[in-house]
Amino acid sequence: MEQDVTIKITDREGVIHEVLAPTDMAMNLMELVRSYELAPEGTIGVCGGMAMCASCQCYVNSTHELPEMTDDEDAMLAEAFDVKDNSRLGCQIQITTQLEGLEIELAPEV
Repeated sequence: MEQDVTIKITDREGVIHEVLAPTDMAMNLMELVRSYELAPEGTIGVCGGMAMCASCQCYVNSTHELPEMTDDEDAMLAEAFDVKDNSRLGCQIQITTQLEGLEIELAPEV
């Protein structure tokens, strides 16, 4: 049986939220942020999680081993604003038990 993992999310106001994320619902980080309402509605996941808008860009502030970035994600981040070396699209990172303790920060709204 899968378990929940704890993830620390810093919202766009700088507030840190420690949330429980289910590993058995095929959710991604963008959906997690939306489910906890950590960003104003309509400002994250605008494309529905298709790696086509970068509204779910986040900065990974922990040393977790994440899945390899896809070509679509890489191309979208190449066009996004406020991109850093640790930028990823939340919609492209599935919640798994390996994300226990992950720390991310939401990128500024464009």
